[in-house]
Amino acid sequence: MKKAVIVFSGGVDSVCSVSFLKSKYELYGITFSYGQKASNEISAAKTFAKKLGLKQHKIIDIGFMKDLYGNSNVLTSSKKKIPSKFEYSIVVPIRNAVFLSIASAWAFTLNAQLVAYGAHTGDQHYPDCRPNFAKKLEAAFNEGETDGIKSKIRKNIEIWSPYRKGLSKSDLLKSGMKVLGDSIFKTWSCYANKKFHCGICESCNNRKIAFKKAGINDKTRYLK
Repeated sequence: MKKAVIVFSGGVDSVCSVSFLKSKYELYGITFSYGQKASNEISAAKTFAKKLGLKQHKIIDIGFMKDLYGNSNVLTSSKKKIPSKFEYSIVVPIRNAVFLSIASAWAFTLNAQLVAYGAHTGDQHYPDCRPNFAKKLEAAFNEGETDGIKSKIRKNIEIWSPYRKGLSKSDLLKSGMKVLGDSIFKTWSCYANKKFHCGICESCNNRKIAFKKAGINDKTRYLK
């Protein structure tokens, strides 16, 4: 079976992306601790890595990024308030480029042919989620290993996302429910770091809307 590396946050998008891909690929998950407020997602990633049978699951500490990001965004800042709807303050500068660079380095060493992340069609506000970004990054990474690819030491990689395949968050949820059942409600989407989902941040609101669009009764525990 072909190998794929997936950026695996423990959120509903990455977990459902694994559900979507697992019948076709031997999956290797990589989770990043970058100083985000929502450290609960790392616990969720550990749980779902086992549940979904990932071949390997690595948790990579890049906490130094919090110092570099400073107060540039609400997800790593201790001073900024998390908004209830999209504002550009939510965007962590080229976060996916950082994640995908490391994930792709691992993919080349594994001779994996796919590097996946959970960006979907609802992520149009985020430049590093868009298909055009993924295509350019894919080309750059393959160019960076072009000699190894030509000599057949490395394999060409594809950067895959639901967005590139025209899949929405609700599409992912439908796919995930078939594989995970009610355990899907244990995924972590919230930007805050509380015992349960806050229910009011932008990510919680997007989660609620997606379950509704998918026609799935949302059993997630929300504080509000």
